[in-house]
Amino acid sequence: MKENAWTTYSEKDLEMLEALMNGYKAFLTTSKTERECAANIVDMASRSGYVSLEQVIKTGTVLRPGDKVYATLMGKMVILAHMGEQPLTEGVNIIGSHMDSPRLDVKQNPLYEESGLAYLDTHYYGGIKKYQWTTVPMALHGVIIKKDGTCVPVNIGEGTDDPVFCISDLLVHLANAQTNKKAVDFIEGEKLDVLIGSRPLAGEKKNAVKANILKLLKEKYDVEEDDFISAEIEVVPAGAARDFGLDRSMILSYGQDDKVCVYTSLMALLAQEKISRTSIALFVDKEETGSLGATGMQSRFFENTMAELLNACGQYSELALRRTLSSSFMLSADVCAAYDPLYGDAFEKKNIAYFGQGVAFNKYTGARGKSGTNDANAEYVAKLRRIMDDNNVAFQTAELGKVDAGGGGTIAYILALYGMNVMDCGVPVMSMHAPWEICSKSDIYETEKAYEAFYKDC
Repeated sequence: MKENAWTTYSEKDLEMLEALMNGYKAFLTTSKTERECAANIVDMASRSGYVSLEQVIKTGTVLRPGDKVYATLMGKMVILAHMGEQPLTEGVNIIGSHMDSPRLDVKQNPLYEESGLAYLDTHYYGGIKKYQWTTVPMALHGVIIKKDGTCVPVNIGEGTDDPVFCISDLLVHLANAQTNKKAVDFIEGEKLDVLIGSRPLAGEKKNAVKANILKLLKEKYDVEEDDFISAEIEVVPAGAARDFGLDRSMILSYGQDDKVCVYTSLMALLAQEKISRTSIALFVDKEETGSLGATGMQSRFFENTMAELLNACGQYSELALRRTLSSSFMLSADVCAAYDPLYGDAFEKKNIAYFGQGVAFNKYTGARGKSGTNDANAEYVAKLRRIMDDNNVAFQTAELGKVDAGGGGTIAYILALYGMNVMDCGVPVMSMHAPWEICSKSDIYETEKAYEAFYKDC
């Protein structure tokens, strides 16, 4: 194993590390949904001098080296671009991460009463172990869009005086049949319903508890039951990101896959000053469900935005767009599995990421025989090795786990379709996709350094 990065830090490093962690924890706590995450990114970028690309287009402004712009789509996809000295057609440096995380989505017809209890029916989003999501304090985050177009933000469960919610589980005293099931069947997807009330509305004879919930929603948000049809409400673990461990060397939080790479790539881009190649940070939605949809990586928003950037620089043509994309370098900024000694049999110890060893590069992902992967070119891997060494970045290489033990993918293969060099690079995570995930502070720190070095030197 390589030297643990903690042993190399000076007092200045430790101060910078903790400053980064404080910002990161605040970001995690207020960015539990992709909408919240996107809004925070735009706010931070705007305060750092980024302006709307839409406004640039409307005013006919010509983009010049040093200009900083952002573009958004549906409040769930963001692209930041810091314009460099070189023409776009010579390629750009891109770091792409995803803002969505596994969760429970409230269905369109969700509210019902059963035996004097009110529930919200849900549909789980992304790959989860369903049994992990029971008896955990939950919050409701999202928006309700009324028929007149009014957007009603929803955030219940995070304030100190807010109620919380959860999914009940069968008491162990009566769980003989349940505990003998396979883990995948232990909790059924249709039983991931969130308990939200038990007090009946005075004077109501039928579904009085449900009626009371609707009354409370009307008073607080001025919405009707039918407004759930056009709502996007996510059920996520309640509570703030926290330091983890007696030595405070780790962070425990919901949604670190992949908001840890979102935050570090954002901070790396905001730290850039005068640059040679245009630097782009790409923040997408829907990765956990296949990157489909208008705000997923497989949509044309990224390509369309690159076309607009070329046009705003006076360089656009279809050929120029293709040359720009194929000449670019990209890091697919996504997390990887961290070695867990309690489950060591799932990992191949020579080719897995360890806490404290720095940012992790994954040459390939996928499943079984590398199915569904982008397999980075060896020449590009060598280039990245040099950049990391030149900038004193602690890094390691990794795979997801043992061959045939399972698998997973990222957005890397989608960008690689343009012919650009792409490699997966991110933070190792323990308990990935659980309601609460664990990361090492030193790995987060080294990842931010790696992304800064990539923007500067690639």
